[in-house]
Amino acid sequence: MKDLTMQEVQQQVDDYISQFEEGYFDPPTLVIRFCEELGELARVVSHQYGPKKKKPDEEEGDMELEMGDLLFILICLANRQGYNLNEIFIKTMDKYNCRDKDRWTRKKTPEQL
Repeated sequence: MKDLTMQEVQQQVDDYISQFEEGYFDPPTLVIRFCEELGELARVVSHQYGPKKKKPDEEEGDMELEMGDLLFILICLANRQGYNLNEIFIKTMDKYNCRDKDRWTRKKTPEQL
């Protein structure tokens, strides 16, 4: 599969959801689903990196799949609200580039070495 633009990603999700009479869930339901999926991702991370290891009879979680579920639900919420995720991403990066520009220690460039 080729790399997709954010607009194409949002359109693919909309095409998928549009197949169903129910359409998009309402915002509270989407946020609740997002929280549930975040919990599933947290469990995988805890099992792989944290102190709480999985039980012997418990299935191995998949971090990529859980991140994909979170992304899908976030896109559903954005589409439901009519938001353009590309614009949101640009605004967010501008915020971080301004607010946190001097917050962390920058790596030296080859010219500085």
